[in-house]
Order: sequence, then structure tokens, then C-alpha cells
Amino acid sequence: MLAHWTAMGADLDRNVVLRGEAELAERAGHLFDAREEFVCAARDLRTWALPGVREEIIARRLRRGGAGAGGPAAFKLHNPVALADEDSERRLVEIARHGPRVRICATPLPHETIVIDRRVAILAGPPRAGVREYTVVRSPGVVKGVISLFWATWETAADLADYRRGRPPALTEESRRILLLLGGGLKDEAAARRLGLSLRTYRRRVAEILTLLDAESRFQAGLRAHELGLLG
Repeated sequence: MLAHWTAMGADLDRNVVLRGEAELAERAGHLFDAREEFVCAARDLRTWALPGVREEIIARRLRRGGAGAGGPAAFKLHNPVALADEDSERRLVEIARHGPRVRICATPLPHETIVIDRRVAILAGPPRAGVREYTVVRSPGVVKGVISLFWATWETAADLADYRRGRPPALTEESRRILLLLGGGLKDEAAARRLGLSLRTYRRRVAEILTLLDAESRFQAGLRAHELGLLG
């Protein structure tokens, strides 16, 4: 099987279908080691079902020096549903802060499409009986077509910061209550007790809300919340 895979990897006109995230990580994880460019188009952030697989691939890239300072240019394209809840929006903001350019587009996107260094495309299919298939494409003509579609869609999409500007984040009820307590000037200890949270959890939640509101201080968060009509 390994010899067959190696031969397949050497043939640019041969493609392969892998079943499940574990097989993708085991047999194609090395392909994610982008040197120049890494692009990804996905409807939202919930694209890989198996916990830990994405982290394993990222760790492998870090060990090989494929990420971090001097790493590849990274571009991520998502639909608005990627900002549909507080956790997803915060994650996307954090991703953008760490280097990748992120844009939001109205055009419906596939489950997930990744292109590495314009030489390999990985196309994710929908789950079937709980298992997803990933097609690893090496055919130059197909990869060129996929990357052309990506950039055509990218050009019509909005930068994440522009898309979020003037748009209220989808805060949970707890987050709204925290904002009200912040506006009321309640000390952290008292606010945490009122919400039934530990002081550490309360302060973590405050920091998360500041991230969502693009605020550097609690005062700025309060102003931003009023601007967006989040406090009623």
C-alpha cells in the first residue's frame, strides 16, 4: 500500500480519495506543509469532524518549519454563516490576527477546498454514514481551475474587518448580561458571583467579549456596545 501511495504521489496526473479525517492526516498530512501559499475556502469553521486532526496537521507543519514567521501566505474564504455564533466569530477574528487574510463572501462555498502552493488541491465531500471523503487532486489542469475559481470569488468578497464593521456580533445571553454588568460599574468579584461564575471564568469571558467588539478596554467595549445597540 505504501509503495502504491508513493508511486501515486509521484504521478501528477493521479488523484486519490481518502476516507475519513484520520486517513487524511496519516496519508496526506505532509501535503499541508505549504511553503509559498495556502488557500482555503469553506462554508464555516465546522468542517472537520474528528477532534485533534487539524491540530495534528498544524503541529506537523510547525515541526517542519512550515508555519510561523516567514511561513506561507495564507488566505481563508468563508460564508457569513462562519460568523453565526459567538464562538465561531471569535475564532475567526483570532485566526485573522495571527496572519491569514480572511474574507467573507455571499457565494455559497463547498464543504471545504484547500490548495497548497498551487500544486495540490484537497476537496472535502459531505459526510456519508458519519464518514467524509477527501479527494487529493494533483492534476495540474484541475488544480489550476480550482485556484482560478478561488481567486475569482476572493475578489468579490469583503475583508473580515470590513464585513464586521457596523454589524453586531451574535452575542449569547450571558455575554449581554456581562456587558450590562460592565456598564453598571460592578466590580469583577461581585459580577462573577451574580452570574454564578468563578472570577477567572468571568475575566476570561470579558476578554472574549472585548475581542468580539474589537475593543482594547472595557470602556471602549461599552461605547461599541452602545453603537451597535447591544444594550437595548
